[in-house]
Amino acid sequence: MTHLPSHKHGTRDLLGLSLGALGIVYGDIGTSPLYSMRECFHGEHSVIPTHDNVLGVLSLVFWVLIVTISIKYLIFVMRADNRGEGGILALMALIPKKLRRVGPEGHWVLVALGIFGAALLYGDGMITPAISVLSAVEGLSVATPLFNPYVVPITIVILFILFVIQRRGTAGIGALFGPVMILWFLVLAVLGVLWTLRYPAVLGAVNPWHAVTFFAENRWRGFLVLGSVFLVVTGGEALYADMGHFGRRPIRLAWFTVVLPCLLLNYFGQGALLLTHPDAAKNPFFEMLARLGPSWLLYPMIVLATVATIIASQAVISGAFSLTRQAVQLGYIPRIAIVHTSKKEIGQIYIPSVNWLLMLATFALVFGFQKSTNLAAAYGVAVTATMVITTILAYVVERQVWGWPRWLAVPLTAFFLLIDSSFFGANIIKVEEGGWFPLLVGIAVYTLMATWKKGRQILSERLREESLPIESFVAQVKPDSPHRVPGTAVFLARDPNGTPSSLLHNLKHNKVLHSKVVILTLVTEEVPMVEHEEQLEIQPLGKEFYRVLAHHGFMQTPEVPDVLALMREKGLDLNLMSTTFFLSRETLIPSKAPGMAIWREKLFTVMVRNAQRPTDFFRIPANRVVELGLQVRL
Repeated sequence: MTHLPSHKHGTRDLLGLSLGALGIVYGDIGTSPLYSMRECFHGEHSVIPTHDNVLGVLSLVFWVLIVTISIKYLIFVMRADNRGEGGILALMALIPKKLRRVGPEGHWVLVALGIFGAALLYGDGMITPAISVLSAVEGLSVATPLFNPYVVPITIVILFILFVIQRRGTAGIGALFGPVMILWFLVLAVLGVLWTLRYPAVLGAVNPWHAVTFFAENRWRGFLVLGSVFLVVTGGEALYADMGHFGRRPIRLAWFTVVLPCLLLNYFGQGALLLTHPDAAKNPFFEMLARLGPSWLLYPMIVLATVATIIASQAVISGAFSLTRQAVQLGYIPRIAIVHTSKKEIGQIYIPSVNWLLMLATFALVFGFQKSTNLAAAYGVAVTATMVITTILAYVVERQVWGWPRWLAVPLTAFFLLIDSSFFGANIIKVEEGGWFPLLVGIAVYTLMATWKKGRQILSERLREESLPIESFVAQVKPDSPHRVPGTAVFLARDPNGTPSSLLHNLKHNKVLHSKVVILTLVTEEVPMVEHEEQLEIQPLGKEFYRVLAHHGFMQTPEVPDVLALMREKGLDLNLMSTTFFLSRETLIPSKAPGMAIWREKLFTVMVRNAQRPTDFFRIPANRVVELGLQVRL
């Protein structure tokens, strides 16, 4: 089993990790200036770029970045780490099990919220590459209208290359992410400063009163603009999800020293541009440069913006891979092929099926919506819903894990929920304009995840009902009966306390037992990693029977060869050439027995049939495996 890197770094490593965080963590939020201000003043639910409106929107942008990112995520939410790991599934795993089980004391809704929040992130993973790259390539239309017919084809080619190179891993190109994003943020800052100096009064937007008067004057229209303002914080969840890769300190350092100042300067610069040139609202980001210097400068800027959006897309795609592995290990998704692209970094993985599904969905979005402004309506729904769920789960952690008093946790959560729900409300109105897409993806993925989790639970119960306690089985074994043959038999078992059906079937048909019998159960703990010395438990049951529990975290991949090596370290020496692995292959039969609806049982059966074979997933030597069939009525 692989190990997660430690984040106990010294001062020398802090700057290096902060540089890496600029590329991986802040790619999404760092490319928001390409389209967020445009949507506020030129989108479907925009306002006219008058003096008061510009200052009002800028005030909202400023305080949203301060409250939602700086305070909520970087100060509070990132404290809720699961042994250093972040993300909504890691957060859900922090909640005590007694609160997550179904029953009078449990709150199954917490699990449902966590799963749905994770499912929504797949919709975000599809939309981010489409809107980011499309908005960068649209800069060509600012340079010359001759490029208008080629924006979509160029975008598709760039996205195709991006998804194709995923199988090679991101270790090589990842080294370039930080320096490129530093250049990107510096360019954002320089453009912002140049325009802010032309209209310094724009800095008055720091006063929150401008946001208050904006809502007072625009009312319903002002509320709808919140959906566009939210685009400035769409990468907020990435800060939390990527915490395990870099740690809190580097992420916070990069935000407060580079990202936040550069973003604010650029947004103020775009505001100054709109106050002096209201007609630039069609694409204020590229117009900042177009109205400053010669037109040819736009082309290198478009190249830089495209590279920055590719980096932002890469981070989201890698996040989808990481989320999928967590879901597989925690039992929410069937086993699927996971390719490790680096021998050194556990986070460097590639999942072919997820990659191609994301690519096809991204292509469909580009072809279907054609323009980034059309995609903006779809963008906010998934992230706002996930942020609301994160706030709710964080409250449970504050009360149940940290022991915060109600007088402290309730007002803080209510404040964050007020902001999150306002953004969600402003975005959910856009369902007909594209917001339906991430919701549809979220509901579909949630259905699959919930069905797989429930189906596995029912399957385990059915097998347990027909199972014999392993201690009872061992007690029935006599010195001369059944016949013992040389070698070791390893039986993979879901339940470490029961007798594996593969063992019973082997005895029934072959009438023999091996001289050494190992009942192996691979246990996923609800922590990102399990320390080396805690990964294996060996319990002798007598008569050369052993119960072995191999523990791993949801960020680790259980591999049988590694488990065998651990067994040898612990004194249970197994010769691979004389070891046979026995697996059960269940044929599931849907029934009307209590459990799930028939359609969900049929869906679960299809998912089981298409799951990756245990031999491949757990890297069991194929020539040492015997599979025994078993029918199970759900």
